[in-house]
Amino acid sequence: MSDALALFRNRSLVTLMAGHFTVDAYAGLLPVLYPLLINKFSLNLATVGFVALAYSGLASVSQPFFGMLADRYGTRMTGLALAWTACSFAAIGFAPTFPVLLVVAAFSGLGSGAFHPVAAVSVSRLLASRARNTGMSVYVTAGTVGLAAGPVIGVVLFGFFDSRGTAATLVPGLLAGIWLLVRMRPLPGAPRHQRSVKAGGAAVPWLVLAVVILVMMSRNWTVVVLQAFTPTWYHSMGFQPWFYGPLAATLVLASAIGTVGSGTLADRFGRRAIIIGSLVLSIPAVWLYVTFPGPQAFGSAVLVGMLAASSGPLLLVIAQDLLSHRAGFASGLILGLGFVTGAIGVPVTGAIADRIGLQTALELQIAVVAATIAVAWFLPSEEYLRSLREPAPAQPQLSMPAKDPIRVRL
Repeated sequence: MSDALALFRNRSLVTLMAGHFTVDAYAGLLPVLYPLLINKFSLNLATVGFVALAYSGLASVSQPFFGMLADRYGTRMTGLALAWTACSFAAIGFAPTFPVLLVVAAFSGLGSGAFHPVAAVSVSRLLASRARNTGMSVYVTAGTVGLAAGPVIGVVLFGFFDSRGTAATLVPGLLAGIWLLVRMRPLPGAPRHQRSVKAGGAAVPWLVLAVVILVMMSRNWTVVVLQAFTPTWYHSMGFQPWFYGPLAATLVLASAIGTVGSGTLADRFGRRAIIIGSLVLSIPAVWLYVTFPGPQAFGSAVLVGMLAASSGPLLLVIAQDLLSHRAGFASGLILGLGFVTGAIGVPVTGAIADRIGLQTALELQIAVVAATIAVAWFLPSEEYLRSLREPAPAQPQLSMPAKDPIRVRL
């Protein structure tokens, strides 16, 4: 924990954390809008999920592109991305028709898609190797806190101004974007091609990378679906916004604690062990949350947030290690595919819920977590990742490990 606190002395990291908090707060506002949009446009659970798909879908597919731009041209576009998100999100509440709403949500998601891979590369370049797990976890936690703050802010804004309360979100986003533009001058450190451990033409371990991506995709499916449908689920049971707004915030905010804890533990015990352990413990946590709704869900929400949502930064750093010479592309690829899976999961789960009920549909996430454990078993070991970062000095070209990298032991 002392290592995590020491990171706050890095002003550039704190600036990026503030931007991450702001851009993810917009995503946190969306689920609270769903009950209002259902009434305004006469939607069902499947169609309202397309709002999340429009926002997160374009954010997802655009991230590898923006990651490649970060590799080539640098990482100063974070402020512009945040300002774009603020302007477009403010217009969501004024959409006159559902198709227009989807277009505006998609444009807002584009700003998020630009921010995340660029900022992730910036953070990676700021941190020493020994502190990257903890540092990336602290940075991601800022976004998680923003995501948790979104539902609470939304309950207040939309309670007073209905869906047009989105207009009030314009000013803080613009101010944060301007601050990022002013403060984020070229980051310290060597140029990108000097910081890469391997040459630009190094072979990409696609099989190992595919395992990392699959775990991130499956993890995001569960996390995003539970976060997105909690307000709608509790609204359908007759609970008021003052109850399900804080519950949604608790679910997200608890993941901030789990994220920092997982990063610290990973620096000590290895990322693979922490990821698998958190997934195993997520099964009873998710079961409790979806099986026993009501006031006791605040306790199970803490468990779900701390466990199911805690491994994202570790998977991101693994992807950056696997493609150290193309860290921006790696960040955009894993974040983008993770985001799009969560985005697709919302309407798919909504369609299932329209047939069998929302609570039963959410209970299916237990099976998703169980399947993720089987895939996570093949994540690369720390020894294999270290061999990528530190090639043997006696060999001009690093040979492939004798063991299959996705089958090595902890």
